[in-house]
Amino acid sequence: MGKLDGLKPEKVFYYFEQLSRIPRGSYNVKAVSDYCTAFAKSRGLYVRQDEEYNVVIKKPASSGYGSAKTLMLQAHLDMVCVQDPQSTIDMTRDGIELVVEDGFIHADHTSLGADDGIGVAMALAVLDDDTIAHPDLEVVFTTEEEAGMEGAMALDTSDLRASYLLNLDSENEGHFLAGCAGGVRVTSVLPMETEQAQGLEVKLDITGLIGGHSGDEIDKGRPNANVLLGRLLLQIRKNISFGLVSVSGGEKDNAIPVESHAVLILREGDADKMVEIVNEFGSRIRSEFHKADPSIRVCVTAGGMAACPVMTDPMSGRVIFMLFEAPCGIQTMSMDLPGLVESSLNLGIVRTEDDTVSFTWSVRSSVASLKEMIKDKLTLLTRYLGGEISFRGDYPQWPYNPDSRICALCKEEYKKMFGKEAYIETIHAGLECGLFAEKMPGLDMVSMGPDAYDIHTPRERVSISSVDRCYRFILEVLKNFGSYCD
Repeated sequence: MGKLDGLKPEKVFYYFEQLSRIPRGSYNVKAVSDYCTAFAKSRGLYVRQDEEYNVVIKKPASSGYGSAKTLMLQAHLDMVCVQDPQSTIDMTRDGIELVVEDGFIHADHTSLGADDGIGVAMALAVLDDDTIAHPDLEVVFTTEEEAGMEGAMALDTSDLRASYLLNLDSENEGHFLAGCAGGVRVTSVLPMETEQAQGLEVKLDITGLIGGHSGDEIDKGRPNANVLLGRLLLQIRKNISFGLVSVSGGEKDNAIPVESHAVLILREGDADKMVEIVNEFGSRIRSEFHKADPSIRVCVTAGGMAACPVMTDPMSGRVIFMLFEAPCGIQTMSMDLPGLVESSLNLGIVRTEDDTVSFTWSVRSSVASLKEMIKDKLTLLTRYLGGEISFRGDYPQWPYNPDSRICALCKEEYKKMFGKEAYIETIHAGLECGLFAEKMPGLDMVSMGPDAYDIHTPRERVSISSVDRCYRFILEVLKNFGSYCD
């Protein structure tokens, strides 16, 4: 018996459970790609799998729909893998432990992968049902979307004939997306400089933050744990001399970090002063963010006496400067669409290695020139501090098309089915639609999906009833597609 047996729509949840049994974090997608390829072959459908493990499946139109334009259904195979400390599974090897509770599906102390496993499952369910009325379908499953959309970048679209695209990678039922920001992953690396030191080893821990998706939740006023660590280290540096052993925080560049840590060496006689500074800082931070992020914990733990390499004082200063001074969060708001974040960046990952300290941001902007401005800022800052900078996964924005016919179709069908108006929106998060627009000029696109919450966190959950409504809606769009999108 599966955990999702009996939930409707049965085929969607059957395939979602099958996908959940396959580890599929970014750069670990071969198994799930092979699963989708085998699925298509077993049903006699055209399929191709490329070197990036993207999968393209084609299904001919059902009877009476052969004259309609070709429609693409598109979703991504990879997921963001994050987990609470109490989770014992290895997300590189183990499947997701699904939990059904209070009308939602969530995972046992890990991210769920409904982003975008539900989209993949809905597309597989469509392909697996020969009773569904539909035009010629091209189903495209991409990879490494969560790591910079590298699969979509590498995808060969020369054999794709779709005129319209229904992207299944959104998380707000009844809100149809018709534009998104572009983005890029930026990594700054500072060369390590160390000296020997001895004294009392202490660990600083900033934990308990809410975090969230660095596009969808960047406007919620939630703090970034890595930035808070920079503030704390600066406060300590103003009062106590110490040697900085390491800094670390965050797991994914596109997730607002919920924890950040540092290891220090200080004089044993300064321990009480350290506790006083940390406690005062924790109280101040909880007061500042009492509405946006009320459960922040700032702790200091003393170990034993130690002798080890620490960063030189100038090196510590450069690291603290980067954490404290590098831009982070919202940079500009749109003047054309009130309430829409126009550009932002998130310091998602900080790591200390033997010979470097690295900082990785997710940069987003719906205006290409502003994305370049943020890249220039980080470049100047990094080089000023003597470091090197690199860029990865640079993807374009998806411009809003006010004349989109597939958006109009979705809006009309939604009103017919549910008796209320749909919302047509653009978002600050990134979608692969921008890359498809660049590769296939003239492609008319919309993105949709069921209600899902707290994606990219261990609190991620998806509404069972919303999945059912969204899938039934997709079937109506497929049925009426030919008469509207000719």
